[in-house]
Amino acid sequence: MRALHADTGYLLYRLGLRSGQLFNAALEKYGLRLRHYALLRYLATVEGAQQRELSDRLGYDPSAIVSLVDDLQKLGFATRRPLPGDRRSRVVVLTDEGRDALRDTDQASRQVTDELLGPLDTEERQALHTLLRRVSDQDRG
Repeated sequence: MRALHADTGYLLYRLGLRSGQLFNAALEKYGLRLRHYALLRYLATVEGAQQRELSDRLGYDPSAIVSLVDDLQKLGFATRRPLPGDRRSRVVVLTDEGRDALRDTDQASRQVTDELLGPLDTEERQALHTLLRRVSDQDRG
C-alpha cells in the first residue's frame, strides 16, 4: 500500500472517488448527482447555453448532456428555450427553481469540501485549490 500512496496520480484518483461519493450522497436529497450540480453551476454563469457548449465546457459526452438536461427539466431546474434568431436551435436556461436548488446545493457542496479538506488549514486549502486549478486549466488548452 505504501507504494500506491507514493503515487500522486493514485492519490488524486482516490480523492476523486471519495469526493464523488460524498457529493452524490449530499445531493441525493435534491434528486441530483454531482454531474447535475456541475451543470447547474455552469448554467448559473451564463444566460443560456446550447447543449453542444455544455458538452464542451463540462467535458461530458453529448448524449450524457441530453439526459442530464432532461433530468433537470423534469425537476423544474432548467428549461430549453428557442435560441434568439434561430428558432430551430435551443438553449438550456436555469429556472428560478434551479437557482433556489443551486443555493441549497452550494451549502451541501461547502460541507463536503470542508469534510474532504478537514486536515488542511485555510492557507493549505488555498494552495491546493490554486495548484489544482493550474493542473486543470492545462486540459482546456
